[in-house]
Amino acid sequence: MPLETKLTKLLGIRVPVVQGGMQWVGLPPLAAAVSNAGGLGILTALTQPNPEALRLAIRETRKLTTYPFGVNITLLPSINPPDYEGFARVAVEEGIKVFETAGNNPGPLIKFFKSKGCIVIHKCTTIRHAKSAERLGVDCLSIDGFECAGHPGEEDIGGVVLLARAAQELKVPYIASGGFADGRGLASALALGACGVNMGTRFLCTVESPIHQNIKDAIVAATERDTTHIFRTLHNTARVFKNKVAEQVVALERRPGGAKFEDVRELVAGQRGRLVYETGDKDYGIWSAGIAMGLINDVPTCEALLRRIEKEAEDVIEGLQAVRVVKAKL
Repeated sequence: MPLETKLTKLLGIRVPVVQGGMQWVGLPPLAAAVSNAGGLGILTALTQPNPEALRLAIRETRKLTTYPFGVNITLLPSINPPDYEGFARVAVEEGIKVFETAGNNPGPLIKFFKSKGCIVIHKCTTIRHAKSAERLGVDCLSIDGFECAGHPGEEDIGGVVLLARAAQELKVPYIASGGFADGRGLASALALGACGVNMGTRFLCTVESPIHQNIKDAIVAATERDTTHIFRTLHNTARVFKNKVAEQVVALERRPGGAKFEDVRELVAGQRGRLVYETGDKDYGIWSAGIAMGLINDVPTCEALLRRIEKEAEDVIEGLQAVRVVKAKL
């Protein structure tokens, strides 16, 4: 029996699973594969060098799937910010109807997308930010627990409590992000009030993921203990794969007097992280990974993965029926 949630109805998808936006990874082959498998594939706008390149990526994805897919735009602190307005305008011109947004001050983007009749899923790491996005008119929230890859915020709240708080406080639907990789996780998210899950690291490790096989093998070999946090002292915490470069960054931050961003700039350069995915050298640069790695034991196709997750979640939900004992009437 298929799972029907507010997310599946809102997006017109079969499985309540969203592929999170991932830098250098959210490309047409992966986004299309996720959508073809019944989830919502996501293209990462800032992986493209400019808005016109995003236009071409959207058109390429359309050749690979007839199902809905979305575009992620993440607002990052930057001296020379990307052309966010250009990326947003091009995506709307190309008929994209679903956007995943993240980062600071998303108001203008959300207003623009809503004026064009688009669906906005905004990613938050705190309930107060989620309520603020709710007031801005988003259609759905992605609640990102401390388990997630990338930036978990600075309050270190795990997903179980954060999702339960979301159930208490939020009026719009929300999905669960951080630590999800299987059907048991999906079932638990639904029990905590979410209408689906967002997965990044799990999709990183699929056949269609456009990264080197060595990195996929490293994820399979890793456990939930193989991540670390960098930028803690800079108040811009990021969870990344625990490799030689990440350990160097942590050591610099822990030295007497700490570290400034200039001290680690070369180590954490984005192009080094991109080359990790291209060359397969897991120690060459910083790359995001969540503790969901501990749940990943294979490299399936997106189709096989979502079929399995769907079946596992259904089995867990059905199995929970046995917990409920109906007392016989006297």
